[in-house]
Amino acid sequence: MGPAGERPRGVPPAPRAVVARIVAVTTDLLLGSKVEATLSAAGHEVTLSPALTEAPVDEPDLLVVDLDTQNPEAFVGLGIPVLGYYSHVNAETKEAAEAAGVDLAVPRSRMARELPQLAARLLGTG
Repeated sequence: MGPAGERPRGVPPAPRAVVARIVAVTTDLLLGSKVEATLSAAGHEVTLSPALTEAPVDEPDLLVVDLDTQNPEAFVGLGIPVLGYYSHVNAETKEAAEAAGVDLAVPRSRMARELPQLAARLLGTG
């Protein structure tokens, strides 16, 4: 990550018309800050929260959820696309997320590499 406000390498700027309100639900502050920096650099408004109920955003456009620490069932059926990520060694987490109806569940490494593109896909802009 570069200095504040600088877009990380490989992160395309988002046209202002597709700026989304995104809530990243995680208790991992290091990874959460990377999610926030990457999506903010792509032009989105990002809020970090340890729980969806604690997020100060009324109607987010996308949820980015750490499935290793969150129950995937709590995020489906809300009418909000959900991008979930998990440790690649935890296949049960992926299966539980898919069974619950999470829109897209990917390993943490893929999420870190492709976050702007994955978000755009779920937002219908990519």
